[in-house]
Amino acid sequence: MKSFRFIVLSSVLSLVQVTVWAQEEYPKVMAQEGDGIYTLLRRHGVSPTKYYNDFVEMNQEDLGEDESLILGKQYILPDTLVAKRVEVVEEGITYSIFGDDFKKVDAASKRLDNTVYYLISGHGGPDPGAVEKYRGKLIAEDEYAYDVTLRLARELISHGAEVHIIVQDANDGIRDSKVLELDTDETVFSNTIPLGQLERLKQRTKAVNDLYVKNSGKYQRLLVTHVDSRGEGTNIDVFFYHHEKSTNGKRLAESIHQTFFRKYKKFQPNRLYNGTFMERSSLYVVKNTLPAMAYIEIGNIRNKKDQRRILDPDNRQALAKWISEGILLDYESSKEALAK
Repeated sequence: MKSFRFIVLSSVLSLVQVTVWAQEEYPKVMAQEGDGIYTLLRRHGVSPTKYYNDFVEMNQEDLGEDESLILGKQYILPDTLVAKRVEVVEEGITYSIFGDDFKKVDAASKRLDNTVYYLISGHGGPDPGAVEKYRGKLIAEDEYAYDVTLRLARELISHGAEVHIIVQDANDGIRDSKVLELDTDETVFSNTIPLGQLERLKQRTKAVNDLYVKNSGKYQRLLVTHVDSRGEGTNIDVFFYHHEKSTNGKRLAESIHQTFFRKYKKFQPNRLYNGTFMERSSLYVVKNTLPAMAYIEIGNIRNKKDQRRILDPDNRQALAKWISEGILLDYESSKEALAK
């Protein structure tokens, strides 16, 4: 059973770094065909793990929908040499579950200190969920839900959270490719996932509830991530479920929903965000898990427009970041409510 934590940065050192950067002229680079933020940063020797947020902040007026790059446009590149000159030592911990390219998690803040999050990605093991063909290759729901879940876990850890990834794949870390190979070796804490659907749901529900009891007294939340499956003509926005009797679950789902609404308004001003958050207590995991929770559907794997959101690794990263920002909003608003 794995609990993921990290070592935080010194805020004083971070302030020194920002001051020096302000005195430097940043280099600019041009976006090429097929570039996303991760691809662009890697090509120019800049760590996306460390500088993704800086890049978005510096270039926010020139980004397209879902924080996408615009072909032929020039973007400001964070100058990593400046960081080296001030000799800021960033501490972190490595987590093999994220894969070689993403295993080191650097600190972003302490905003989620003393919180516990349980993350479940839908399906897995003998159940791939919906299977679809993309350019002659099979793609499956569970692989994309798992990739977004891992990315979300890294975001939460970087802000100080204790994170428990319930469904795990020992050899599939975060993957920066469109086609994620289908396999069936996912486990729940090294335990084989049962063939029967009800037994699968009971297994992951028990794993969460056992941990919830052990962490009694702490701030705890559950996030379940799925990829929806409807007719291929049905285009959907990201939407959310919560338990009908859970005030905290409703606030969590609503906070993430509000974050997506703001992001769409900023990055897709000509397109109305139609994602919803609603009660749906009939779902087994929603009904039977103990922590307040939000159940997230990130898109329809059968729909060509939604496939762009799901298959592009930069879009999956944007999804994880937006979900994490909603989680931060939820936690900070819950603290304000308790303080009143």
